[in-house]
Amino acid sequence: MIIESKLIEQPYSGKYKETIFDVESNWNSSDWTYVEFIEKDFNTWCGVFRGAPRGISFSKKHKSILILTSDYLYEMNSLNSTLVDYEANEVYKNLTVDEISGDFLISDEYKIEIIQLPLSNKVLIESPIEMDLIEFTSWSNNKLKIVCSELTNWDNQFYLELDPKLRKINILNSEIKK
Repeated sequence: MIIESKLIEQPYSGKYKETIFDVESNWNSSDWTYVEFIEKDFNTWCGVFRGAPRGISFSKKHKSILILTSDYLYEMNSLNSTLVDYEANEVYKNLTVDEISGDFLISDEYKIEIIQLPLSNKVLIESPIEMDLIEFTSWSNNKLKIVCSELTNWDNQFYLELDPKLRKINILNSEIKK
């Protein structure tokens, strides 16, 4: 059973037992993501995933780990360390988990969705503005802080807050870049 996971740099050969999670496709990049997994008995091993690293999130409630790379979004079962599912990814940029509900939040440049698992079960979060260049910044009081620009008007930067429980995005502040 996996109790912890984190993105790491490519390890020296032989440092870890490695398991490669590759998806055969002519469209794969030559990049790889390396994830250190720590199990309940403190056994440590490395998962190798196709694509450049973009993010990792662990939902203890759903007993799942999502690994976001430039090529794929992978779902692993933390109980038996197996790959459950994957989907091709060319657009997702941000990944995090709501520690209260255990649901995952993911975004591309323009929209934010909640993944309730399986991966195909995504719910779009409506936004008060048309967002562009979305960036998840931090969690505060169970709310996700977000920075983005306004679509087609990159001079307007917005600071937003997402309440995953209410599935609502509020504007905290905005500024015009000069």
